[in-house]
Amino acid sequence: MSEELPQVSEGLSSPVTEQHVQCCVVGGGPAGMMLGYLLGRAGIKTLVLEKHADFFRDFRGDTVHPSTLEVMDELGLLDDFLKVPHDEVRQLEAQVGTTSIRMADLTRIETRCPFIAFMPQWDFLNFIDTQGRRYPALEVRKNAEATDLLFDGDRVSGVVARTPQGDLRLTADLTVACDGRHSRMREQAGMTVENIGAPMDVLWFKAGKAERAGGSVFARIQAGQMMVMLDRGDYWQCAYVIAKNGYEAVKAKGLDAFRGNIVRLAPILRESVGDVRSWDDVKLLSVRIDRLTQWARNGFLCIGDAAHAMSPVGGVGVNLAVQDAVAAANLLHDKFGASGPSLDDLNSVQARRSFPVKVTQAVQVMVQNRLIDRAISEQDFSPPLMMRIIGRSPWLQRLIARGVGIGVRPEHVHSPERAPASSVSD
Repeated sequence: MSEELPQVSEGLSSPVTEQHVQCCVVGGGPAGMMLGYLLGRAGIKTLVLEKHADFFRDFRGDTVHPSTLEVMDELGLLDDFLKVPHDEVRQLEAQVGTTSIRMADLTRIETRCPFIAFMPQWDFLNFIDTQGRRYPALEVRKNAEATDLLFDGDRVSGVVARTPQGDLRLTADLTVACDGRHSRMREQAGMTVENIGAPMDVLWFKAGKAERAGGSVFARIQAGQMMVMLDRGDYWQCAYVIAKNGYEAVKAKGLDAFRGNIVRLAPILRESVGDVRSWDDVKLLSVRIDRLTQWARNGFLCIGDAAHAMSPVGGVGVNLAVQDAVAAANLLHDKFGASGPSLDDLNSVQARRSFPVKVTQAVQVMVQNRLIDRAISEQDFSPPLMMRIIGRSPWLQRLIARGVGIGVRPEHVHSPERAPASSVSD
C-alpha cells in the first residue's frame, strides 16, 4: 500500500526499514482505527501502528452510543456491526439503596438505534480492522510500537517504531497521536496538558453472571459506596468507585470486607463474588480529566484520549474518540497535497471538537462533585432533589438520553469513499 524502501543498516543490531506514507496513525484504539479506516477509505495512504499483537485488553470502554451507531450506518456498516455479539440497553437506571430511579430513556430520542450497545472494545476494534482490509490504501500493523518522533526542523516528519522484524523509520506527511491519555507521542511533541481533575478512582473486576441476569441498572449506590456493572454476556465487568488515591485504604480493610461491600451493593453477585480470589483480580484505574491547550503542531495532531482524557461518567470516551476521528477525516481528507495538511488545517480539528469536549468534561466534573463524591462519602446518602425530579420526568429523561447517546455537536461522515473496495475475507 505504501512505498517501502530497501532495508538499510545504521549501526544497530537489528535492520532498519524505511517507509513513507501520507498519514501515520499511532495507536489502534477507537480514535486511531476509525481515523485510519476513514482516511484509507478516502484513498489516503495510511498506516496505523498498534503496539500489541491484538486488541484484547481488559478494562477498556465498551459502550457504543447511538452517535457511533449512526456513523456506522452512514458508512454502510451498521447491519454487519449489529451481528457482532452485544447487549442493548434502552433505559439507564440508578439504584440508591432500594430505590430505582430512571435517569435516561434512549427510546425517546430520534435515531435509528435508540439504545447503547455494550460490546467489548476488542470486538469493536476487530470489526473496524476487518472492514478496513477492503481498502488498499490502509494498513494496520500490529506488534509495532512507536517509540520516537522524527523531526524536520520544527515539523514532525514521522516516527520510529519497534517491530519484531527490526526498527521501522516511518516518514509521513501527517502523524496523528491516538495513543491514549498517557501518550508518549504528545509528550515528545511538547504538547501542554491542562489538568481538570477527578475526585475518584475505579477498581475493576470480573464476576460471573447467572443466565438472563441482565437489566437496565447501571449504577448502584448505598451507604457510602457506588458501583457500576457492565453486562458482558457471561460475566459482569464491575467498576467499584473509590475516593481519589483511596485504594490502599480499601485494601487495608481486607479482601473479605471488600467482597462483603460488593454483595451489599449488588446482591445479584452473591454467588459469584468469589471470582475475586485475591487483590490480583482487582485492577486500579486512576481517573483523570485533562485536555491539551493545543492539539496540533506542524505535521502532528492529537485526537481522542491523547487530546482529552475523559472520566468514565456517561461512558462517552469511545464515542468522543470516534467523533474526533470523523471530524478529522472530514476536515483533512482533501488536504494531503505535496506536503500534507497545514497547521491551520490541523487547528481546524481542535476548533471543531474543542467545544463538545469542554462541555462534556464540565458535565462530568459537575456529576462527580455533586453526586459521585457525595455518594462515596456519605453513609446516609439520599437521592438529590434533581435526581428525583428526573426520575419523574420523561422529558428530562429524554434530554439526558440525548446528551449521553448523541452528545454535543455530533459528527456525520462527509469524507468520500474514493478507494476501490475489495471483498473482506474472514
